[in-house]
Amino acid sequence: MALMRIDHVPETVKVNSPLYVILPEPGKVGGRPIASSKVLYLLHGHSDDGSAWQRYTAIESIAALYNLVVVMPSAGLSFYTDQPNGQSYFTYITEELPHYLQYLFGLSHRREDTLIAGNSMSGYGAFKAAFLHPELYTAAASFSGLLSLAFLKISMDDPRLIELKALFGDLSQLPGSLHDPDTWIKNVAANPSVLPRLYAACGRQDDLYPLNTIFRATCEAASIPLDYHEEDGFHDWFFWNTHIQHFLAANLSPL
Repeated sequence: MALMRIDHVPETVKVNSPLYVILPEPGKVGGRPIASSKVLYLLHGHSDDGSAWQRYTAIESIAALYNLVVVMPSAGLSFYTDQPNGQSYFTYITEELPHYLQYLFGLSHRREDTLIAGNSMSGYGAFKAAFLHPELYTAAASFSGLLSLAFLKISMDDPRLIELKALFGDLSQLPGSLHDPDTWIKNVAANPSVLPRLYAACGRQDDLYPLNTIFRATCEAASIPLDYHEEDGFHDWFFWNTHIQHFLAANLSPL
């Protein structure tokens, strides 16, 4: 496999954004061109960047099992949202980036070839993309994701919410908006078959575990299929390295 770093300035975010891509080397495996490979958009969590999955997990070796292209963009602390300051990270991930990579490498952006996944902050981002643009992805995964706004019940003066105010504006307007996982579920409840296959996992010792159980219960109440996993585990790369393997094994066939 080949690992590439691309520094580019997306129109949607207007700053240099390091992008890491794992590609089959030297462009073909078993006579199949890269254009026929599946593509995984693998998003990073809070305080990391696009290099995190490559640094802390076995993703390159895992990708080789499936002739898989892995795209690891950098999105700062954005929560993969289109922000009031004009930086549109959600649009970057769901629209600009796939077309950019199709132009550069001829990568497929067909739904049946495209998966998206992320941990923590990006578990939220991956599922937001999957629910709001289900036509783009065949499967999506959240590992220890922030999948409920129940945490907003803490005081609005809590310093932990200052960052979210900068990203989303008035936090009192978040519940019921398109940033709210409950809204994602309500919007597709009448026709859950439009969704990609959904995989969620969280460790029972993870601070975000209660939010994941809320999301699971909400999906069950709406009859939305969710391949949900919980076990002893923390908010760490040991857990995420395990579950990226489980997610890909459930959705791809090895070479």
